[in-house]
Amino acid sequence: MFERFGRGARAVVTGAVGHAERAGAREITEEHMLLALLDQEGTKASFAFRALGVADRRASVEAALEGARRRGGLSEADAEALAGLGIDVGAIVSRVEETHGAGALAGDRPPSPAQAKGWRSGHRPFTREAKGVLEKSLRIAVGRRDRTIGDEHILLALSVGRGVVPEVLASHGATYETLERTMFPPV
Repeated sequence: MFERFGRGARAVVTGAVGHAERAGAREITEEHMLLALLDQEGTKASFAFRALGVADRRASVEAALEGARRRGGLSEADAEALAGLGIDVGAIVSRVEETHGAGALAGDRPPSPAQAKGWRSGHRPFTREAKGVLEKSLRIAVGRRDRTIGDEHILLALSVGRGVVPEVLASHGATYETLERTMFPPV
């Protein structure tokens, strides 16, 4: 599949690895891919982010991702559903962080010696969800009859489904539909 990746898609994957390394993450996630997309310039995805105003609200996107990380990966929709059952996720996060420190639910633990060795050699795995995004991007490109996978296909793949990244994108006006209209206007 990676042989079909164009320059933009390769830059997103490389950028996601860089974001994971800087964050000290054990795996490369969808969040890292979104941050790498936000770093892009001169691509269809960067055009869509500018046109939809997402590029100007990067700090808001990053804060939303950090909030989900603090909640142990729960999306706002998950937290609202739990609130409907009488469970205050914010209160739980506050209590856990009082006892165990800020970001205790984020899941970022120090690496084992074996993990650290793999990291130094550049081998950070992609999460199952991140691999799924790459597979979706291939299906989107094939469905559009595009010969290569570009960063625009990765962005569209990130915008579908459930979870933190599609929710954050949607809350910033970047749904699959708005992204598709912006990047691939009808002729």
